[in-house]
Amino acid sequence: MPKLDLSQIASFSRCSYPGKLADGFEGRSVQPLGDASGITQYGVNIVQIAPGAQSSLRHYHMLQDEFLMMTDGELVLIDNDGEHVMRPGDCAAFPAGDANGHHLINKSDVPAAFLVVGTRTPTETAFYSDIDMKVKVDADGYDFTRKDGSPLTADQIGDET
Repeated sequence: MPKLDLSQIASFSRCSYPGKLADGFEGRSVQPLGDASGITQYGVNIVQIAPGAQSSLRHYHMLQDEFLMMTDGELVLIDNDGEHVMRPGDCAAFPAGDANGHHLINKSDVPAAFLVVGTRTPTETAFYSDIDMKVKVDADGYDFTRKDGSPLTADQIGDET
């Protein structure tokens, strides 16, 4: 299957963040091109971001490289160095282990999209730059904790229970 028919690859909009941290991502959808093509060594996704939405919480990966290229619209990349306007053809790279927390926000009034390619590893640890949270990912799923490994509290994830 060398040529992919994008119209036949479903997108998803689920978010793995715990509690109310998952709120605010309704305007983000991911089309998993790598999964649809059978690629296993790296992920390839098209991410659509509606006006006012964001790609993720600001984060960085310990084991996985990320590379993105804008394909449509305009997004603002926010990283440790500030805000950077991203337009079609603009690229950004985030090497594994570089503590440059990043995410993209759509501050425009039209949808935007980017292609993202990233390493796939059996396990991963990522840290969230603006909150006291890390995630460990393995075959069992996602384990969100505070950065020191202690459990998250209800007030940290916005749960009233």
